[in-house]
Amino acid sequence: MKLHLVDATFELFRAYYSRPPRRAPDGRPVNAVQGIVDSMLSLLREPDVTHIGAATDYVIESWRNDLFPGYKSSAGMDPDLLAQFRDAERALEALGIAVWPMVADEADDGIAAAIEQFGSDPRIEQIVICSVDKDLGQLVAGDRIVLRDRMRQITYDEAGIIGKFGVEPGSIPDYLALVGDSSDGFPGLPGWGAKSASAVLARWKHLEGIPASALDWEVPLRNASRLAATLDQQRAEALLYRRLAILNRDADISRTPTLDSLEWHGVPRAEFVALCDELGFDTVRERVHRWAD
Repeated sequence: MKLHLVDATFELFRAYYSRPPRRAPDGRPVNAVQGIVDSMLSLLREPDVTHIGAATDYVIESWRNDLFPGYKSSAGMDPDLLAQFRDAERALEALGIAVWPMVADEADDGIAAAIEQFGSDPRIEQIVICSVDKDLGQLVAGDRIVLRDRMRQITYDEAGIIGKFGVEPGSIPDYLALVGDSSDGFPGLPGWGAKSASAVLARWKHLEGIPASALDWEVPLRNASRLAATLDQQRAEALLYRRLAILNRDADISRTPTLDSLEWHGVPRAEFVALCDELGFDTVRERVHRWAD
């Protein structure tokens, strides 16, 4: 079997910014909710989708905001998008999908915890992470745990991650610490870019392994001395940024204690029809290919 793990927050953001505004009969915004429903119905039609879980950021903020005040938050977020998170989770549940609404952690942490909890089950042939979030690249392993860009229909196995970032999956947090991650709100180190970070980490793997002197790097970079000086002066910041990028494999996903609880049995008819009526999704129910009853 394959286990599909969905970054539902990513799906919600993508749907919100790619679809025209839409309101439910009571006036609340629902364009992103309909987008995620359409996306999941498309995914559920694929013949190898038998076990599936989706993680969301219920409140956006996480423990990372306590470590770094500049980390991403709900401040400045479009209220019409923020208002749709709970309805999106309800919609996923109405589709019969197991949902992990993260409160202290982020959606990516929920996915990491699912891999930690279920990944060793011998019944699983492959785990497919449905997202394009760079953070999730650290979870990829061989061709058994892969990252799938559903829009572009590209799947990244371990070789694909190395080809895209120039480093192994285990070095992704170190890579992000150096180059920064604008989507998460931390800047990286001045002067360090994708080329220099991938070149140095391909050789030394982690921040602790990078020699203090550029003369010992064994990597041909013209500005190596300046980069080494920056890393030496801002090592504490780099270690903090890496801490922000490392996913929490102990996030709480206790509502699904077993792999069997992730098996998809079809869409619960009464619950889904009621949600469609509430949100004004008159034609969406016609797309359901398999009802649970």
